[in-house]
Amino acid sequence: MTVAFDSAFARCPLVAILRGVRPDEVEAIGEALVGAGFTIIEVPLNSPDPLDSVARLARRFAGRALVGAGTVLSADAVEGVRDAGGQLVISPNTDAAVIEASVRAGMVSMPGYFTPSEAFEALRAGAHALKLFPAEAASPAVLKAQRAVLPRSVPLLAVGGITPDTLAPWRAAGADGFGLGSALYRPGQGANEVGSAAARFVSAMR
Repeated sequence: MTVAFDSAFARCPLVAILRGVRPDEVEAIGEALVGAGFTIIEVPLNSPDPLDSVARLARRFAGRALVGAGTVLSADAVEGVRDAGGQLVISPNTDAAVIEASVRAGMVSMPGYFTPSEAFEALRAGAHALKLFPAEAASPAVLKAQRAVLPRSVPLLAVGGITPDTLAPWRAAGADGFGLGSALYRPGQGANEVGSAAARFVSAMR
């Protein structure tokens, strides 16, 4: 699974966070994202019927995109994501039990962290990638300092408040990728609107 993640991340290091998406609309939105070049899609578990959305995306985009769940806060929730076909477990926090459960299940673990202590705790538990969250409470200078001490082989993403216009300083500071929330998708937006936003982000990464 880490090989699949590495491949997807190399093609497009942007994670689409579809917080609030409904199962009846998620496939059309997924098509818009994949059509724009996205290869990683996250459905937060505090969305309506999130595991149904994960299952629909996993079936539809098998081999085209890596699909997982976000806001995963317990080891028990990891099983549900796996059973739905999810391949990626994303959390807003550093919880060793969640990370270890994800690794045991053969899934990619991407926990959130804010301090170097949390980052290294996550890595000890087996995390495959790290997300600095919330990035809007930090700065590119903070990420640059953390990047200097974290293993270079571990992908580091900035998540929270990222827009196409603010990507550049984070990338210059050492961010390997980004998790994109409300600047990419808000509940109620249609596939065309999401596709346009996705294209702007992809263009900003070039």
